[in-house]
Amino acid sequence: MPLPNLLDGRLTLPAIAAPMFLVSGPDLVVETCRSGLVGTFPALNQRTTSGYIDWLQEVRARLGGDPPDTDAAPYGINLVVHRSNARLDADLKATVDNEVPLVITSLGAVNEVVDAVHGYGGIVFHDVTNTHHARKAAEAGVDGIIAVCSGAGGHASTLSAFALIPEIRRIFGGTIILGGGLSTGRHIAAARLLGADLAYLGTRFIATTESLAPAGQKRMIVDSDAADILYTPAVSGVNGNFLRPSLVANGLDPEALSRPEKYDFGTGDVKAWKTIWAAGQGVGSIADIPSAAELCTRLSQEYHAALAGIVDLQACG
Repeated sequence: MPLPNLLDGRLTLPAIAAPMFLVSGPDLVVETCRSGLVGTFPALNQRTTSGYIDWLQEVRARLGGDPPDTDAAPYGINLVVHRSNARLDADLKATVDNEVPLVITSLGAVNEVVDAVHGYGGIVFHDVTNTHHARKAAEAGVDGIIAVCSGAGGHASTLSAFALIPEIRRIFGGTIILGGGLSTGRHIAAARLLGADLAYLGTRFIATTESLAPAGQKRMIVDSDAADILYTPAVSGVNGNFLRPSLVANGLDPEALSRPEKYDFGTGDVKAWKTIWAAGQGVGSIADIPSAAELCTRLSQEYHAALAGIVDLQACG
């Protein structure tokens, strides 16, 4: 299965720690990359473009300077490619100037962004929730398509990975990445068997020591299971998966929500992502808050044990 040259031979595990709003930062990215998985963060996790540049320079320095440490996996960032993002042009320039290896785009696949990243040798993955958007991404020339399937944290599809991955493979010959409820090394192995080249893990990395998430959010993830995930448009205006207990903690009734007109709840203290927390259905597989390095080691062990189990199944006929 295809991997871009930039990633081929650079990973100890075929997985990406997804860029999570208000959660992913330099510490999580660096420790994930040092463990051989792709670490990423959203450009908008910094309030300004100058702050974003500071993070880029910090990550690059900590991963070995120029040239980067070849023992570490490449890092990536997320750009929201939508007209509502007033910082897009400035953040894209900063991305190009710093030659970020991997750019993950969302809310629009734009040829000009893809061309700008390809211009310095970087690669572009684009996240989608259906085949229509996957086709648009392929037409824009992206290197990889991220299938954000049912059960993913935040804005997720209702489509099963069993449906979406084969449909994307029919129309796209590049790298396919699967996200949606993945929390263990066994899940990563299953993603590969399904036809994905890489797995995309978000929620599992929220509950790590390097995550920027508040302690209460990490603990809530550990204490929750799939039944605690609510799929609703009432938090951000777009259907997404959120922790039901975080709604209750903010004085909201999960069974009596309506789509907000301006995506707020009448008070500055209750906000989507900040106090109402996104999470995927894989929370039931999360039972602790390890360091990123500890988690990556565990995922690798689970992944290889799963592969060995497949060999055993083959031997049994």
